[in-house]
Amino acid sequence: MANVPQISSSILLTLCFTLFTNPALSDHLNPLQDFCVADLQATPSNTGYPCKSQVTSEDFFYSGLSTPLNTSNPKGVAANRANLMTFPGLNTMGISMYNVAVAAGVANPPHSHPGVTEAGVVVSGSVLIGFLTNNYTLYSKVAGPGDMFVIPPGLIHYEMNVGKTEARLLTVVASELPSEVLVPHTLFLAKPAIPDFVLMKIFKTDGKTINMLRSKLTN
Repeated sequence: MANVPQISSSILLTLCFTLFTNPALSDHLNPLQDFCVADLQATPSNTGYPCKSQVTSEDFFYSGLSTPLNTSNPKGVAANRANLMTFPGLNTMGISMYNVAVAAGVANPPHSHPGVTEAGVVVSGSVLIGFLTNNYTLYSKVAGPGDMFVIPPGLIHYEMNVGKTEARLLTVVASELPSEVLVPHTLFLAKPAIPDFVLMKIFKTDGKTINMLRSKLTN
């Protein structure tokens, strides 16, 4: 797999500007300090990791996004993550970035990032991207190379590669360590499990179907 394809500087600037001008990011900024590179060797507290005492230029650069990606796995999706745990310089910055590859015909399951915005650009391939509002309205479109998209804070969304070749996306999330809630996994793989009779009632189906869906997600 080749490294990250070349992306125009204007696209990257637009992508980052969209996230950094998000009002939600103001909660992460501390006017009393320029930065707080996380000390991942220290024990985190309720407010996160303490700042490193000795900081160098290397703390503000990260090359991990260019690591080759391999979608030959059961999910058909692979990603390189630049977040707090891989790039400690992002600590308190309220932003993270992801290089994502999706195999042909594969869908990234419906999921959400509670409370934060996601934006991205399709680098290669054809990707069907959609999100659902709280009044059950679907907004979706097939995006191609150079097309940018934005997912409003916390809304359920999905991506599917509708092309014949692997697709690549570069995404930014307005949190240095965003959480991800996978809708199908939350419903069918919760521990302890949601009782089958509850799922049967919700989906108006039988136990055999519920067990089949659960087994599909487990494998």
